Amino acid sequence: MSGCNPDKEEEQRGCKMELLSEEEVAVAEQDWEAAKAAYESLASTKRPRPPKPQNAITIAVSSRALFDMVEERKIYEEQGVEKYVEYQQENENVTLKPGPAFALVKAVELVNARLRELYPDDEELFDIVLMTNNHAQVGVRLINSINHYGLLIERFCMTGGKSPIGYLKAYLTNLYLSADSEKVQEAIEEGIAAATLFTGNKNVPYDDKQLRVAFDGDAVLFSDESEIIVKEHGLDRFFEHEQLNENKPLAQGPLKGFLEDLGRLQKKFYAKNERLDSPIRTYLVTARSAASSGARVLKTLRSWGVQIDEALFLAGAPKGPVLAKIRPHIFFDDQMFHIEGARQLGTIAAHVPYGIGQKYHKSKLKDSPAKN
Repeated sequence: MSGCNPDKEEEQRGCKMELLSEEEVAVAEQDWEAAKAAYESLASTKRPRPPKPQNAITIAVSSRALFDMVEERKIYEEQGVEKYVEYQQENENVTLKPGPAFALVKAVELVNARLRELYPDDEELFDIVLMTNNHAQVGVRLINSINHYGLLIERFCMTGGKSPIGYLKAYLTNLYLSADSEKVQEAIEEGIAAATLFTGNKNVPYDDKQLRVAFDGDAVLFSDESEIIVKEHGLDRFFEHEQLNENKPLAQGPLKGFLEDLGRLQKKFYAKNERLDSPIRTYLVTARSAASSGARVLKTLRSWGVQIDEALFLAGAPKGPVLAKIRPHIFFDDQMFHIEGARQLGTIAAHVPYGIGQKYHKSKLKDSPAKN
């Protein structure tokens, strides 16, 4: 999906449907028309109808990303699945507290509401899917909590202890967010944009009128080709390489497609003269130096036809203070030390396990005295 042209709506839908066979597409179309007719027959409902999956920007969120389930997870790990299910059923009327993805979901719903005002018949909207390996018996508590907060999440996938990764393509997922790093790694290996969510270590206020998404560059929006040079040959060789290749676009990374999705929705607001009041704002927050390696990044984005609202080149300085100023609903980075620095100042950070940086990260963990 990340290779789709964001300016061509028909091509974008076609890219999503490439994930399914012709027979699956035909069945999906028939099922969707039947579901649409049934939904529209409920004239009294005030809930907006979910968008057609091939038109939607689908974000699959795990239950532990959407809600704070630390205590529940502890019961599962220490007492087993039966005690866990029993506890959830006994507490199904106790509302779960918000988790790291909660503010993002609320902001996404704000964007949808604005889009529905401007384009009542358009189905190119965000769609949140609850994608969890929980058992169906736990579903009542999840549903009750979702309804308590008024979240518009209609599609669930509950796999009863099995990994949900195999369902991501069937749900035409654009982005998968989970608290389980192993499942996120599985999704990345399947070619699906994914990240492991970490809660900020202190509460910060979020903008309630604008979705703010911050991205690292290398190994997130772009491939890890430049990071390989840094790791293997040092900064001087990296600066030389970037200047020599300034006019050669960087290859795409795992989150390029999601940035394109955001940009495509932004253009809908621009078309209605809403640029200054757009409910979506994007940020590039990179450790690169602007003077020595920034031009290639900006030219790459230009070659993709992607606009980013703010580009912050930090030249190796910590990202946490800048992110604390931005207050994004989510920040994507491939390096855990940047994730930890962001969390310390309250940012919801999402680790993207992609590229050569993961090799070095795993090596450090292996050699750490705490692991021996």
